[in-house]
Amino acid sequence: MKAARLVIRSILIITVITIIFSCETSKPTQEISSFSTFAFDEAKFPNQKPWSSDNFKNKSDNFQFVIIGDRTGGANALGTFSLAMDQINLLQPEFVINVGDLIEGYSDDRTEINAMWDEADSIIGKLQMPFFRTIGNHDVGIPVTKEVWLERYGADYYYFIYDDVLFMVLNTEDSTRPQPPANMKEKIELYNKLQVEDPTQASKMLEEFMTDEAVIAALGKPVSFPEKQLRWVEKTLLNNQEVRWTFLFMHEPCWENPSDSFKSIEKMLGNRNFTMFGGHLHYYDYDKINGKEYITMGPTGASFHHEGPGNVDHIMWVTMTDEGPQIGNIALKGLFDRKGLDPELFGAYDRKQ
Repeated sequence: MKAARLVIRSILIITVITIIFSCETSKPTQEISSFSTFAFDEAKFPNQKPWSSDNFKNKSDNFQFVIIGDRTGGANALGTFSLAMDQINLLQPEFVINVGDLIEGYSDDRTEINAMWDEADSIIGKLQMPFFRTIGNHDVGIPVTKEVWLERYGADYYYFIYDDVLFMVLNTEDSTRPQPPANMKEKIELYNKLQVEDPTQASKMLEEFMTDEAVIAALGKPVSFPEKQLRWVEKTLLNNQEVRWTFLFMHEPCWENPSDSFKSIEKMLGNRNFTMFGGHLHYYDYDKINGKEYITMGPTGASFHHEGPGNVDHIMWVTMTDEGPQIGNIALKGLFDRKGLDPELFGAYDRKQ
Protein backbone atom coordinates (compact mmCIF):
# COMPACT_ATOMS: atom_id res chain seq x y z
CA MET A 1 0.00 0.00 0.00
CA LYS A 2 2.79 2.32 0.96
CA ALA A 3 4.66 1.47 -2.25
CA ALA A 4 1.55 2.21 -4.29
CA ARG A 5 1.21 5.62 -2.71
CA LEU A 6 4.85 6.37 -3.54
CA VAL A 7 4.28 5.37 -7.18
CA ILE A 8 1.17 7.54 -7.43
CA ARG A 9 3.02 10.45 -5.79
CA SER A 10 5.93 10.09 -8.22
CA ILE A 11 3.57 10.08 -11.18
CA LEU A 12 1.85 13.25 -9.91
CA ILE A 13 5.19 15.03 -9.43
CA ILE A 14 6.33 14.11 -12.95
CA THR A 15 3.00 15.26 -14.38
CA VAL A 16 3.19 18.63 -12.59
CA ILE A 17 6.80 19.17 -13.72
CA THR A 18 5.82 18.32 -17.29
CA ILE A 19 2.94 20.81 -17.23
CA ILE A 20 5.12 23.58 -15.76
CA PHE A 21 7.91 22.95 -18.25
CA SER A 22 5.43 22.92 -21.13
CA CYS A 23 3.92 26.24 -20.04
CA GLU A 24 7.30 27.87 -19.60
CA THR A 25 8.53 26.81 -23.02
CA SER A 26 5.39 27.57 -25.01
CA LYS A 27 4.19 30.81 -23.42
CA PRO A 28 7.09 33.08 -24.54
CA THR A 29 6.78 31.74 -28.08
CA GLN A 30 3.12 32.76 -28.18
CA GLU A 31 3.87 36.23 -26.74
CA ILE A 32 6.69 36.91 -29.18
CA SER A 33 4.74 35.74 -32.21
CA SER A 34 1.73 37.91 -31.35
CA PHE A 35 3.66 40.97 -30.17
CA SER A 36 2.89 44.31 -31.85
CA THR A 37 3.96 47.86 -30.98
CA PHE A 38 0.47 49.10 -31.84
CA ALA A 39 -2.59 46.92 -31.13
CA PHE A 40 -6.34 47.49 -30.91
CA ASP A 41 -9.65 45.65 -30.97
CA GLU A 42 -9.78 44.82 -34.67
CA ALA A 43 -13.26 43.30 -34.40
CA LYS A 44 -14.63 46.62 -33.17
CA PHE A 45 -12.97 48.63 -35.96
CA PRO A 46 -13.15 46.57 -39.19
CA ASN A 47 -13.36 49.66 -41.40
CA GLN A 48 -13.41 53.29 -40.14
CA LYS A 49 -11.26 54.21 -37.17
CA PRO A 50 -11.12 57.22 -34.83
CA TRP A 51 -7.42 57.81 -35.53
CA SER A 52 -5.77 59.20 -38.63
CA SER A 53 -2.99 56.72 -39.33
CA ASP A 54 -0.83 53.92 -37.98
CA ASN A 55 2.31 55.42 -39.55
CA PHE A 56 4.13 56.04 -36.27
CA LYS A 57 7.40 57.99 -36.23
CA ASN A 58 9.26 55.28 -34.37
CA LYS A 59 11.92 54.24 -36.83
CA SER A 60 14.86 52.52 -35.23
CA ASP A 61 17.42 54.82 -36.85
CA ASN A 62 15.78 58.05 -35.65
CA PHE A 63 17.31 59.70 -32.60
CA GLN A 64 16.96 62.98 -30.71
CA PHE A 65 19.52 65.32 -29.19
CA VAL A 66 19.52 68.83 -27.73
CA ILE A 67 21.70 71.86 -28.53
CA ILE A 68 22.07 74.73 -26.06
CA GLY A 69 23.54 78.21 -26.42
CA ASP A 70 25.81 80.41 -24.33
CA ARG A 71 25.55 80.46 -20.56
CA THR A 72 28.07 83.25 -19.95
CA GLY A 73 29.29 86.55 -21.31
CA GLY A 74 27.20 88.14 -18.60
CA ALA A 75 25.36 85.19 -17.04
CA ASN A 76 21.96 86.21 -15.72
CA ALA A 77 21.38 85.87 -12.01
CA LEU A 78 18.00 84.14 -12.35
CA GLY A 79 19.16 80.54 -12.60
CA THR A 80 18.13 80.16 -16.23
CA PHE A 81 20.92 77.75 -17.19
CA SER A 82 20.21 75.49 -14.22
CA LEU A 83 16.52 75.56 -15.08
CA ALA A 84 17.37 74.43 -18.62
CA MET A 85 19.15 71.35 -17.27
CA ASP A 86 16.01 70.34 -15.37
CA GLN A 87 13.87 70.91 -18.43
CA ILE A 88 16.15 68.86 -20.69
CA ASN A 89 15.79 65.96 -18.27
CA LEU A 90 12.04 66.13 -18.86
CA LEU A 91 12.61 65.59 -22.60
CA GLN A 92 15.14 62.74 -22.25
CA PRO A 93 17.23 63.25 -25.42
CA GLU A 94 20.07 60.86 -26.19
CA PHE A 95 22.63 63.59 -25.45
CA VAL A 96 23.21 67.36 -25.21
CA ILE A 97 25.81 69.52 -26.95
CA ASN A 98 26.56 73.20 -26.39
CA VAL A 99 28.18 75.90 -28.55
CA GLY A 100 30.61 77.34 -26.02
CA ASP A 101 30.91 79.89 -23.19
CA LEU A 102 30.08 77.95 -20.05
CA ILE A 103 32.23 80.07 -17.69
CA GLU A 104 32.99 83.79 -17.51
CA GLY A 105 36.74 83.17 -17.66
CA TYR A 106 39.32 85.92 -18.29
CA SER A 107 41.13 85.23 -15.02
CA ASP A 108 44.81 84.35 -14.80
CA ASP A 109 44.25 82.60 -11.45
CA ARG A 110 44.13 78.85 -12.06
CA THR A 111 42.33 78.21 -8.79
CA GLU A 112 39.63 80.69 -9.73
CA ILE A 113 39.24 79.24 -13.24
CA ASN A 114 38.95 75.71 -11.87
CA ALA A 115 36.33 76.94 -9.39
CA MET A 116 34.34 78.38 -12.31
CA TRP A 117 34.48 75.03 -14.09
CA ASP A 118 33.56 73.17 -10.91
CA GLU A 119 30.45 75.34 -10.63
CA ALA A 120 29.49 74.88 -14.30
CA ASP A 121 30.11 71.13 -14.18
CA SER A 122 28.03 70.77 -11.02
CA ILE A 123 25.05 72.27 -12.88
CA ILE A 124 25.71 70.17 -15.99
CA GLY A 125 25.97 67.17 -13.67
CA LYS A 126 22.21 67.38 -13.15
CA LEU A 127 21.73 66.02 -16.65
CA GLN A 128 20.74 62.37 -16.96
CA MET A 129 22.48 62.00 -20.35
CA PRO A 130 25.92 62.79 -21.88
CA PHE A 131 26.96 66.43 -22.38
CA PHE A 132 29.44 67.49 -25.10
CA ARG A 133 31.39 70.75 -24.70
CA THR A 134 32.48 73.27 -27.35
CA ILE A 135 35.19 75.84 -26.67
CA GLY A 136 34.10 79.50 -26.44
CA ASN A 137 36.06 82.73 -26.07
CA HIS A 138 35.12 83.04 -22.39
CA ASP A 139 36.21 79.45 -21.79
CA VAL A 140 39.73 79.93 -23.22
CA GLY A 141 40.11 83.69 -23.67
CA ILE A 142 43.65 83.88 -22.28
CA PRO A 143 46.51 81.31 -22.23
CA VAL A 144 46.01 80.01 -18.69
CA THR A 145 42.35 79.28 -19.33
CA LYS A 146 43.29 77.22 -22.39
CA GLU A 147 45.74 75.23 -20.24
CA VAL A 148 43.03 74.53 -17.66
CA TRP A 149 40.61 73.41 -20.40
CA LEU A 150 43.13 70.91 -21.80
CA GLU A 151 43.92 69.59 -18.32
CA ARG A 152 40.25 69.05 -17.53
CA TYR A 153 38.78 68.01 -20.90
CA GLY A 154 41.69 66.71 -22.96
CA ALA A 155 41.03 68.20 -26.41
CA ASP A 156 39.97 71.54 -27.84
CA TYR A 157 38.43 70.07 -31.01
CA TYR A 158 37.19 66.56 -31.64
CA TYR A 159 34.59 64.41 -33.38
CA PHE A 160 32.29 61.53 -32.58
CA ILE A 161 29.87 59.37 -34.55
CA TYR A 162 26.40 58.50 -33.33
CA ASP A 163 24.11 56.21 -35.31
CA ASP A 164 25.98 56.82 -38.57
CA VAL A 165 25.97 60.62 -38.11
CA LEU A 166 29.24 62.57 -37.83
CA PHE A 167 29.49 65.28 -35.16
CA MET A 168 32.48 67.64 -35.51
CA VAL A 169 33.27 70.11 -32.72
CA LEU A 170 35.59 72.87 -33.96
CA ASN A 171 37.64 75.43 -32.04
CA THR A 172 37.15 78.99 -33.27
CA GLU A 173 39.60 80.26 -30.62
CA ASP A 174 42.51 78.25 -32.01
CA SER A 175 44.36 81.14 -33.64
CA THR A 176 45.34 84.70 -32.84
CA ARG A 177 42.10 86.38 -31.80
CA PRO A 178 41.63 90.04 -30.84
CA GLN A 179 42.78 90.85 -27.33
CA PRO A 180 39.88 91.13 -24.87
CA PRO A 181 39.04 94.63 -23.62
CA ALA A 182 41.08 95.84 -20.66
CA ASN A 183 39.85 94.65 -17.26
CA MET A 184 37.42 92.22 -18.88
CA LYS A 185 37.11 90.09 -15.74
CA GLU A 186 36.31 93.08 -13.54
CA LYS A 187 33.76 94.40 -16.04
CA ILE A 188 31.94 91.08 -16.13
CA GLU A 189 31.87 90.88 -12.34
CA LEU A 190 30.46 94.41 -12.11
CA TYR A 191 27.85 93.70 -14.77
CA ASN A 192 26.70 90.51 -13.05
CA LYS A 193 26.48 92.36 -9.74
CA LEU A 194 24.43 95.18 -11.28
CA GLN A 195 21.99 92.67 -12.76
CA VAL A 196 20.91 91.94 -9.19
CA GLU A 197 21.31 95.35 -7.59
CA ASP A 198 20.49 97.78 -10.42
CA PRO A 199 19.18 96.12 -13.62
CA THR A 200 18.73 99.48 -15.37
CA GLN A 201 22.38 100.35 -14.84
CA ALA A 202 23.37 96.85 -15.95
CA SER A 203 21.50 97.34 -19.23
CA LYS A 204 23.19 100.71 -19.74
CA MET A 205 26.61 99.19 -19.08
CA LEU A 206 25.98 96.40 -21.59
CA GLU A 207 24.82 98.86 -24.24
CA GLU A 208 27.98 100.93 -23.81
CA PHE A 209 30.11 97.80 -24.05
CA MET A 210 28.42 96.55 -27.23
CA THR A 211 28.79 99.94 -28.95
CA ASP A 212 32.48 100.28 -28.08
CA GLU A 213 34.53 100.54 -31.28
CA ALA A 214 37.07 97.96 -30.11
CA VAL A 215 34.32 95.45 -29.34
CA ILE A 216 32.65 96.05 -32.70
CA ALA A 217 35.99 95.58 -34.47
CA ALA A 218 36.65 92.34 -32.59
CA LEU A 219 33.23 90.93 -33.43
CA GLY A 220 33.75 91.77 -37.08
CA LYS A 221 37.14 90.11 -37.43
CA PRO A 222 36.99 86.84 -39.40
CA VAL A 223 37.92 83.64 -37.60
CA SER A 224 41.01 82.02 -39.09
CA PHE A 225 41.62 78.32 -38.49
CA PRO A 226 45.29 77.30 -38.22
CA GLU A 227 46.73 74.69 -40.56
CA LYS A 228 46.82 71.96 -37.93
CA GLN A 229 43.08 72.15 -37.31
CA LEU A 230 42.37 72.36 -41.06
CA ARG A 231 44.35 69.15 -41.62
CA TRP A 232 42.34 67.49 -38.87
CA VAL A 233 39.07 68.63 -40.50
CA GLU A 234 40.19 67.27 -43.85
CA LYS A 235 41.30 63.93 -42.39
CA THR A 236 38.11 63.51 -40.36
CA LEU A 237 35.94 64.14 -43.40
CA LEU A 238 37.99 61.81 -45.61
CA ASN A 239 37.78 59.02 -43.03
CA ASN A 240 34.02 59.39 -42.66
CA GLN A 241 32.70 59.82 -46.18
CA GLU A 242 29.80 57.38 -45.92
CA VAL A 243 27.94 58.89 -42.94
CA ARG A 244 24.35 59.92 -43.59
CA TRP A 245 24.78 63.47 -42.19
CA THR A 246 27.46 65.77 -40.77
CA PHE A 247 26.91 68.33 -37.99
CA LEU A 248 29.54 70.99 -37.28
CA PHE A 249 29.56 72.91 -33.99
CA MET A 250 31.60 76.02 -33.27
CA HIS A 251 31.37 78.97 -30.95
CA GLU A 252 31.72 81.90 -33.32
CA PRO A 253 29.41 81.72 -36.36
CA CYS A 254 32.20 81.96 -38.94
CA TRP A 255 29.81 82.23 -41.88
CA GLU A 256 28.83 85.77 -40.83
CA ASN A 257 32.20 87.05 -42.05
CA PRO A 258 33.98 84.05 -43.58
CA SER A 259 37.76 83.85 -43.68
CA ASP A 260 39.66 82.01 -46.36
CA SER A 261 40.28 79.13 -43.94
CA PHE A 262 36.58 78.81 -43.17
CA LYS A 263 35.81 78.82 -46.89
CA SER A 264 38.30 75.99 -47.28
CA ILE A 265 36.36 73.97 -44.68
CA GLU A 266 33.16 74.55 -46.67
CA LYS A 267 34.99 73.35 -49.77
CA MET A 268 36.15 70.21 -47.95
CA LEU A 269 32.54 69.41 -47.11
CA GLY A 270 31.79 69.18 -50.82
CA ASN A 271 28.41 67.72 -51.66
CA ARG A 272 27.82 65.93 -48.38
CA ASN A 273 24.75 66.72 -46.26
CA PHE A 274 25.68 68.99 -43.36
CA THR A 275 24.35 71.57 -40.90
CA MET A 276 26.39 74.14 -38.96
CA PHE A 277 25.70 75.58 -35.49
CA GLY A 278 27.31 78.52 -33.69
CA GLY A 279 26.68 80.80 -30.73
CA HIS A 280 28.60 83.79 -29.37
CA LEU A 281 26.17 86.51 -30.50
CA HIS A 282 23.51 85.70 -27.88
CA TYR A 283 20.83 86.05 -30.54
CA TYR A 284 19.01 83.40 -32.56
CA ASP A 285 19.57 83.61 -36.31
CA TYR A 286 18.95 81.34 -39.25
CA ASP A 287 20.79 81.38 -42.59
CA LYS A 288 20.49 79.17 -45.62
CA ILE A 289 23.62 79.31 -47.76
CA ASN A 290 23.86 77.31 -50.98
CA GLY A 291 21.04 75.10 -49.76
CA LYS A 292 22.67 74.33 -46.39
CA GLU A 293 21.46 75.47 -42.96
CA TYR A 294 23.66 77.64 -40.74
CA ILE A 295 22.13 78.36 -37.33
CA THR A 296 23.28 80.76 -34.61
CA MET A 297 21.89 79.76 -31.23
CA GLY A 298 20.24 82.18 -28.87
CA PRO A 299 21.43 82.09 -25.25
CA THR A 300 20.64 79.62 -22.51
CA GLY A 301 21.12 82.06 -19.67
CA ALA A 302 23.65 84.51 -21.13
CA SER A 303 22.91 88.23 -21.41
CA PHE A 304 20.83 89.53 -24.32
CA HIS A 305 23.06 91.57 -26.64
CA HIS A 306 20.58 92.85 -29.23
CA GLU A 307 16.95 93.87 -29.50
CA GLY A 308 14.55 91.71 -31.48
CA PRO A 309 12.84 88.32 -31.69
CA GLY A 310 16.17 86.46 -31.49
CA ASN A 311 16.35 87.47 -27.82
CA VAL A 312 15.14 84.18 -26.39
CA ASP A 313 16.43 81.67 -23.87
CA HIS A 314 15.87 78.36 -25.58
CA ILE A 315 17.03 74.87 -26.32
CA MET A 316 17.02 73.24 -29.75
CA TRP A 317 15.43 69.79 -30.13
CA VAL A 318 16.86 67.89 -33.10
CA THR A 319 15.41 64.63 -34.42
CA MET A 320 17.62 62.84 -36.91
CA THR A 321 15.53 61.15 -39.60
CA ASP A 322 16.15 59.39 -42.91
CA GLU A 323 15.58 62.67 -44.73
CA GLY A 324 17.85 64.74 -42.47
CA PRO A 325 17.47 66.68 -39.20
CA GLN A 326 14.07 67.89 -38.07
CA ILE A 327 14.66 70.95 -35.86
CA GLY A 328 12.40 72.54 -33.28
CA ASN A 329 13.26 75.37 -30.88
CA ILE A 330 11.72 75.33 -27.41
CA ALA A 331 11.67 78.57 -25.42
CA LEU A 332 12.45 77.79 -21.79
CA LYS A 333 9.31 79.61 -20.69
CA GLY A 334 7.31 77.15 -22.80
CA LEU A 335 8.46 74.03 -20.99
CA PHE A 336 7.69 73.01 -17.42
CA ASP A 337 7.19 69.80 -15.47
CA ARG A 338 4.01 67.92 -14.53
CA LYS A 339 3.52 70.05 -11.40
CA GLY A 340 2.95 73.16 -13.50
CA LEU A 341 4.68 76.53 -13.85
CA ASP A 342 6.70 77.44 -10.74
CA PRO A 343 6.00 81.12 -9.90
CA GLU A 344 9.25 81.31 -7.94
CA LEU A 345 11.14 80.71 -11.20
CA PHE A 346 9.12 83.12 -13.32
CA GLY A 347 12.07 85.41 -14.00
CA ALA A 348 14.16 82.49 -15.19
CA TYR A 349 11.37 81.46 -17.54
CA ASP A 350 10.74 84.91 -18.96
CA ARG A 351 13.43 87.40 -18.08
CA LYS A 352 13.43 90.97 -19.33
CA GLN A 353 17.14 91.73 -19.35
